[in-house]
Amino acid sequence: MDVGSFDEIAAEFDARVRKIVWCTMTTVDRQGRPRSRMMHPIWEGSTGWVATRAGTLKAKHLAGNGHVSLSYWDPDHRQVYADCRARFIDDAGERKRIWDLYGRTEPPLGYDLATIWNSPDDPEYALLHFEPWRIEISSIHDMAAGQPPKVWRPDAR
Repeated sequence: MDVGSFDEIAAEFDARVRKIVWCTMTTVDRQGRPRSRMMHPIWEGSTGWVATRAGTLKAKHLAGNGHVSLSYWDPDHRQVYADCRARFIDDAGERKRIWDLYGRTEPPLGYDLATIWNSPDDPEYALLHFEPWRIEISSIHDMAAGQPPKVWRPDAR
């Protein structure tokens, strides 16, 4: 079931990503093959961010194809899928803002990035931005009851 506004799924989306925390992010390599890894994004509404390392395999994949699929799942069989355009942000102000966002957000979603990097200026700290073109909220229980997933698309991209 398509929803017209992110607001219609925002509370459930936020509750699920805060509970699940870790997601699988899939990229595509230069030969069109998928590659998945675990990520720890933080969300501001429908906009996602992840603090990551610079110069990784995922950076090489994203240079060739900036589309990713994020998949969250919990043992109660509730899922969130976010299909996004991903890009690295190298703006010093934004790097600091997201550094602070991670630090002030309640764990386990938030954490102290200084446990991995020295500061927002650390050359190994990279900031990845997720702009969804599709978000789906579903559960096995809803499917068993004949209820379709809730799908939000901001616009045709």
